[in-house]
Amino acid sequence: MATKKLVILDRDGVINVDSDAFIKSPDEWVALPGALEAIARLNQAGYRIAVATNQSGIGRGLFDMDALNAMHLKMHRAAAVVGARIDAVFFCPHTGEDHCECRKPKPGMLKMIAERFEIDPAHTPVVGDSLRDLQAGEALGHPLHLVLSGKGRNTLKAGGLPEDTIVHDDLRAFALDFLAGVQE
Repeated sequence: MATKKLVILDRDGVINVDSDAFIKSPDEWVALPGALEAIARLNQAGYRIAVATNQSGIGRGLFDMDALNAMHLKMHRAAAVVGARIDAVFFCPHTGEDHCECRKPKPGMLKMIAERFEIDPAHTPVVGDSLRDLQAGEALGHPLHLVLSGKGRNTLKAGGLPEDTIVHDDLRAFALDFLAGVQE
């Protein structure tokens, strides 16, 4: 069976600017420089893109589903402008107090992605800027990639990264490094 080509990305801090006050509206959703172009480059190499994002702002009452849908519509449209496509967005609306299975660092959201896309985690990179992104991927055996955008620099400085985590400056650097490695 041929390996299905998929990359799983965190959203805030990887694709768009992050905020400790949460991204609560389409106006606050701003793509990071080069991020959407990196997705386009991955698409051109035959990779589908799934986003796995904790969105506890919903559970905290900071924004609602209409606002989240509007943010994602803006993301999809901005991606399309540069020739990029995001195939699916999976999100957890819960807070840590809900003890759900889908909130990263638990792997529930990534399990859903694996089932939906029928992928082998061992051949599907997970890209994130926080330890919890990496821990969720590690639980299922995904190759792990930390980007230093968003909270990534603080994550790296804090240490304790899962073994074999590869570090990149940002999503653009990940795409270039990853695709170069695939072609070797």
